[in-house]
Amino acid sequence: MNGYTIKAAGDREAVIRGLRDLADFLAAHPDVLPPAYPSVGVLVGADDEEARRESPERAATPLGVPVEELGDGFLSADLHFGPLRYYVAAVPPEGRK
Repeated sequence: MNGYTIKAAGDREAVIRGLRDLADFLAAHPDVLPPAYPSVGVLVGADDEEARRESPERAATPLGVPVEELGDGFLSADLHFGPLRYYVAAVPPEGRK
């Protein structure tokens, strides 16, 4: 057992295809308002404190970004592409209720 649970993970190719489709749609429809702060993320939850801290650390390594403590037990590793934010966040058990 790896000690952590991925709350929202998808099929890699489907996610990439969806992002490209969204970009093509927005480019083809200049009358459609884009989101001001778009984000795509993965939420990681674990009851064990060590596993909860380890998960975003592992995710941050290939992103090449540090893990930030956001307070109240929340951790996040963020990578920005212009205004688009890709993140992996660790949520404490009490935050998942």
